[in-house]
Amino acid sequence: MTSTITEATRTPRRAGAALPRLSRRTLIAIEVIVPTLLIAAWWAASAGSTDPFFPPLSAILLRFRELWLFDHLLSDVVPSLANLFGGFILGGLAGILVGIVLGLFAPMKWVFGPVIDFWRALPAVALIPIFVSLMGFGNETRVFAIVLAAFFPVVIATMDGVRALDPQLRDVSAVYRLTRSERLFRVYLPAAGPRIASGLQVSLQASFVVMVASEMLGSSLGIGAMTLIAQQSFAIPDMWAGIILLSVIGYATNLLFNIVRDRVLRWYVRSQKIGKES
Repeated sequence: MTSTITEATRTPRRAGAALPRLSRRTLIAIEVIVPTLLIAAWWAASAGSTDPFFPPLSAILLRFRELWLFDHLLSDVVPSLANLFGGFILGGLAGILVGIVLGLFAPMKWVFGPVIDFWRALPAVALIPIFVSLMGFGNETRVFAIVLAAFFPVVIATMDGVRALDPQLRDVSAVYRLTRSERLFRVYLPAAGPRIASGLQVSLQASFVVMVASEMLGSSLGIGAMTLIAQQSFAIPDMWAGIILLSVIGYATNLLFNIVRDRVLRWYVRSQKIGKES
């Protein structure tokens, strides 16, 4: 009976140990091969299509090159990216500052916590009509909506990261008599860095969604506006080209963020790898 129980408990470990660990090169190859196969399948399925709503991929790529690499690059792509990154940076910095204050001072959390929980529960996209009514259809409205979308996830992540600091780190910083600025930049922010990075990644995705939605509402400039105008005027290849561009930008910004995050948090990434190997 004892040997049976022992074998039953050891079986999952052996099965888990037998699972292959894919190398980084293999994962990168898979990440490249799968989209390539999907694009090839799309090309084959749409070749010779006469459906106006499902044009050939070759026609879509032709319009993509004409529109987004030449005609509308400076007039629409650059302003959209400027709004996206500008709003994301402003909202992220404001979120980190407010999150640090709320995390370090408990009374501030008790006072402003319910207000933040209330506003973060509202989707930023749903607030765009209110911003338009109060601020008009200008570019400031779109930037403000992106800032608001990026603000709340970073606030929550930073506040939780600061409050979850290991008490031993607090004791060590007190023993070494670190100043407040030294504690902030050498203890609190590095310890909360992984959670802040997670909040920033969520904010980046929310900012991208709000950028597109704000351009589709009452604007004639930007990638989202041009894609919507193409759909309303039945320029279906142009619409598909806009959708592809948005997909490429979304993937590229997330990839860039991951690269920067891994470089800034090298110590955390290294510790995670060591933990997995052990």
